[in-house]
Amino acid sequence: MTMIRETIVTTVNSGGVVHIAPLGIIADGQGWVIAPFRPSMTLENLRTTPLAVVNCTDDVRIFAGCLTGRRDYQLEPIAAFPVPRLKAALSHMRLRVVRVVEDTQRPRFHCAVLDTETHAPFMGFNRAQAAVIEAAILVSRLSMIKREKIEQEMAYLEIAVSKTSGPEEEEAWHWLKKKVADHFAAGN
Repeated sequence: MTMIRETIVTTVNSGGVVHIAPLGIIADGQGWVIAPFRPSMTLENLRTTPLAVVNCTDDVRIFAGCLTGRRDYQLEPIAAFPVPRLKAALSHMRLRVVRVVEDTQRPRFHCAVLDTETHAPFMGFNRAQAAVIEAAILVSRLSMIKREKIEQEMAYLEIAVSKTSGPEEEEAWHWLKKKVADHFAAGN
């Protein structure tokens, strides 16, 4: 079975412009695989600057925000590394691409871990946070999944949000619900 960890990945283009994206990274022995869909800024950035920072955060607004046009998050530079980390990261890993396996849909960037740093304790996720992350994954695939399945999944996830969310999870949930509604209103 493949283990995937839901994270926020920061990359930079050749001009040093930062891109922030929610991505599930895939366990690969002592390293990780980043497999962005085509087309994507993460994919292009990894081709020009084969370095990334994997940010682990419990602020699910970042996952939802990146998928709903909100990408203005505070960054922290990392000494002697061109890619910054999220200020909201509880921990981060610096990665270097060591091998690329091409694919027509999702090339796989196999990465070595250069180091890991912890900034704050992880206190665990509540059910609403987990539901928001699952909804964010659905939103990232709106054009790939049938409407009926999306509506069914969102209705189920909303139960956890309504029972266990705090204000941050509520805000993230509303962003995602609006994105889904807008997608369907556009005739998709």
